[in-house]
This record gives sequence, C-alpha cells and structure tokens, in this order.
Amino acid sequence: MFGFPVHLNASVLLLAILVTVVYAEFVRGQLDVGQPARYAVGLGFVVCLLGSVLLHELGHALTARRYGIGVRGITLEMLGGYTEMDRDAPTPKVDLLVSLAGPAVSLVLGIVAVVAAVLLPDQTLINQLAFQLAVANILVAVFNSLPGLPLDGGRALRAAVWAVTRDRHVGTEAAGWVGRVVAAGTAGLVVLLTLLGILSPFGLIFMLLVSFTMWQGAGQSIRVARIGRRFPLVDLAALARPIFPVPSGTPLAEAQRRGADVGIGPGRGEPTLGVADSAGRLVALVDRAAAAAVPPERRAWVAVDTVARGIDGLRRLPVNLAGEQVVRAVQEFPGSQYLVTRGDDLVGVLHVADLAQLLEPNRKMNP
Repeated sequence: MFGFPVHLNASVLLLAILVTVVYAEFVRGQLDVGQPARYAVGLGFVVCLLGSVLLHELGHALTARRYGIGVRGITLEMLGGYTEMDRDAPTPKVDLLVSLAGPAVSLVLGIVAVVAAVLLPDQTLINQLAFQLAVANILVAVFNSLPGLPLDGGRALRAAVWAVTRDRHVGTEAAGWVGRVVAAGTAGLVVLLTLLGILSPFGLIFMLLVSFTMWQGAGQSIRVARIGRRFPLVDLAALARPIFPVPSGTPLAEAQRRGADVGIGPGRGEPTLGVADSAGRLVALVDRAAAAAVPPERRAWVAVDTVARGIDGLRRLPVNLAGEQVVRAVQEFPGSQYLVTRGDDLVGVLHVADLAQLLEPNRKMNP
C-alpha cells in the first residue's frame, strides 16, 4: 500500500476470532439480529479495526518517507501494529513528527466516526459500528500518546529529551524508564477496573498482555540506549583476532596446541585458527563452537577441515567502519565470525561474541 509492504502476523487470526465472538455478544444486547448476522457484524468490526490500525501505521510510514527515511514494511499483529524503518530519525524534530503522525491519524478517524455516530439513526447497525470505531480510535490515539517507550508518546518524549540533552541515547533511556512506569501503571489500573466490575475478564487478560509487552519493549529500549552509548568504543582493528593458519589435514588437537603456543599482542585474545591450502593460501576458518563440540579424546583424529568454514561464505567488514555501522552490518548479515579487511589485506577475524561483550560487558554471554 503506497509502496509499503504490509504483513499480517499469524496472531491476527486469533484476534479476529476473539473480537468476532466478543463483539457478536455485544451486538446481541444492542440490536435485534439473528446469530449468523451477529458474527458477520463482529467480523466486519475486526476488518474495520485492522483498517484503522493500518491507517495509523501509514501515518508513521508516509511521514517517515516525507523526511527521507526508508520504510521496510508495516506489520499488523494481535496487539496492534508497527512500522519498520531502515534507519533512525536524523533530528529530534523529525523523530517527533514521525512519532505523532500515527496518533494524529487515529484521532482524526475517531472524530470522523464520532460525527458519523451522532448523525446516523440510533439503535441501527451502522450507528453501532461508527460508535465502536470512534471509541477504538480515540482510545488508540490517547493510549499511544502516553509518554513512554515503546508507545508513540514515548518516542515523542525521547525526541524532547534528545533536543534538550543533544544525546539520542539519553532520550531513549529516559523514555524507556517512563515506559516501564506506564506499563506498571496500566497493569494496576486494569486490575482495579476489573475488581470494580468495569472491565471484563477478557479485557483484563488482553490489557495485562499489552502491559507485559510494553514492559518488555521499554526494557529493550533501555538496553538499546546503553549499547548505543558504547558504539564509539568499537575499534575493529583492536577487536579483530589474529589468524593462525595451519595446513589442511592437520589434526584438531595439534592445531589447537600450536595456536595456544603462538605469542600475540596484548588485549587481542587467542588467535583464530585458519586452514591453509597446499599453496599456503587461507581457505577456511575453524568454527569455535564446532571445534568445542568435538570430544577432547577424538580431536587427535579429527582434521581441522571438518570443523572449518570456507572464507568465501564469510562477510567482510572494512577495518575503518564506525561502531554503529558495524552493529548494523552484523544485524543485517547475522553470523558468528566476520573477516576484517584493510583493502585486499586480512586484518583478522571479528567474533560476534567479542563485539557483544564489548557492548554489554555486564551481560552473561554464552561461550
């Protein structure tokens, strides 16, 4: 739509079933229609609701495109939807405008639906649909405007803090912590409303799921902000481990013994074992996880070639890449090892575990 790929998550099917059934029961108490018609009305409401969410996300996407930010796609899921962009907003102003575009669309849709509900005859099917769409869109606009990530209002708060501090990461972390407060407050409020008989058990479960998702999203935002602050520390020349090649056919145990005996520069870690052909050219790198999986008693009988991966299949990273560029490359081309190059020369091997340890030093990493 408008050139943006639109994806439907499988959870939308569950949402469609639940809302169709719940709304059909609501229609039974409001209108005099038969059972098949009630479910048809419920399904129609689901379609209208998803359409509203799609228009909300298109507000983000079109505004992002207006300011030169590429959009990879829009995804609709059980708890709403999200727009995936190929990069962050370049300025706080753009971040603010992109963030508030979605709630603005929802608010306009809500106002239009309110006007329609007022003008249409009472106790009619079309009146009820207009009323429900008005309530849904206004609630979405208001709820999404709350000042905490991952909500749109949280992104607006991030933009404001970013503008004041001139540090995007400070804004992200601040909005993440506020997001956790909003998530906890939402959970407490829905429990109270349920105890007062205002909210149904279905509404309680749904909103608690929303609160849990918000809590996780806020935590992820805090983590991303802390990682982002450490981007300037990424130096591929220092992180890359030197390569120690052994001839093809060398037993794994012997290759590991030779590698352990190699003297290397301070702070560069143990070397990465490589496999060289008969002409001495590097053709493969030993996969550390595959090598570790070989029982020690069998390593004398297993050639390094069997636990190695050809270098032609490895992604190459120029040694002068900045920290954020390195992280983007790793996200775009996931792997455990990357060749670090300077022109046509090999500088060494970046192990993604070393990069992760640098960016999150307090997080326990898998070996």
